Amino acid sequence: MTGSRDKIFVAISGGVDSSTAAALLLKVGFECAGVFMITNDNAAHAQHDAQEVAEKLGIKLHILDLRDNFKQILDYFCSEYKIGRTPNPCIVCNKLIKFGKLWDFAKSKGAQLFATGHYARVISHDEQAGLYASAYQAKDQSYALSMIDRNVLPYIILPMGDYSKDQTREMAAKFGLGTAHKAESQEICFIPDDNYVATLEQQCPELIREGNIVDSSGRILGKHNGTHRFTIGQRRGLQVAMGKPYYVVKIDAETNTVTLGPREEVMHRKLSATRVNWLIDEPASAFQAKVKIRYNDKGAPAMVSPQGNSSVVEFDKPIPAITPGQLAAFYVQEGDNSRVVGGGWIDKVTD
Repeated sequence: MTGSRDKIFVAISGGVDSSTAAALLLKVGFECAGVFMITNDNAAHAQHDAQEVAEKLGIKLHILDLRDNFKQILDYFCSEYKIGRTPNPCIVCNKLIKFGKLWDFAKSKGAQLFATGHYARVISHDEQAGLYASAYQAKDQSYALSMIDRNVLPYIILPMGDYSKDQTREMAAKFGLGTAHKAESQEICFIPDDNYVATLEQQCPELIREGNIVDSSGRILGKHNGTHRFTIGQRRGLQVAMGKPYYVVKIDAETNTVTLGPREEVMHRKLSATRVNWLIDEPASAFQAKVKIRYNDKGAPAMVSPQGNSSVVEFDKPIPAITPGQLAAFYVQEGDNSRVVGGGWIDKVTD
């Protein structure tokens, strides 16, 4: 990362990653400003932390109240559960809010570039900007960025993509940011106390419906209080005792039924992904890729076959818990770098 006098806006959350990203950009000569987004009514503490970071860095912090915009994220979150799917609100937020609304705001204030604290990399080659996995796999967040608009990539800098989390904390300490030892947030920003069930039931009380828990033959094993309490591949908290490990293998919101089965019933080789977002020119034919089906997934080799607005993904070997509503992200290897070429929403398991 080389410095310039370009004006860059940095999305600052008050945490160690975004604060260190801003400090690194300042160090190499960028003209920086920060932007904090209010997405929910519980943002006061995070806003205070972001303001402290901006003061220590000596940069202006813009505060954007995006609660009205963020309602579409909450609506999406609830609507997916209503149809028996498991949503991924962070991916939608990155596309519409962070690399949408925030970038639009930054441009309106004269910014040429935009940065976040995500652990991923944007690398330009042959005048084309590409999204790549972080240099350190353990913290890679490129999966969560795979649905952003390709046209935004040339204007994005992700300073943390070359560093591990430990290195980030060390740098934060050296910069004196006061965030070096701050605990990492694992929760969804609009879910208080990480209790997504309570939030869902408050926003969408119609989700609370008693239904049957069955096995694949239809035999009733027990009762549940809402399909939103379950996700594909779930093993714990199933409210039934089978004497051996059973997993959620199917969620049918229409019949209000949760189906359980042994591990072999949660293993599949093929999925269909819709609303595919390409970060390269759309491939004309099938290609080999590593495909991740969830955030912490290491990925598995598969053949990706583009079919218009959708893609069929066939894995070399069966993998567990392919979950409708989650994202399938496609990676191809370019030398030592793993490039995100696209991604699509998992619509159904076809085999």
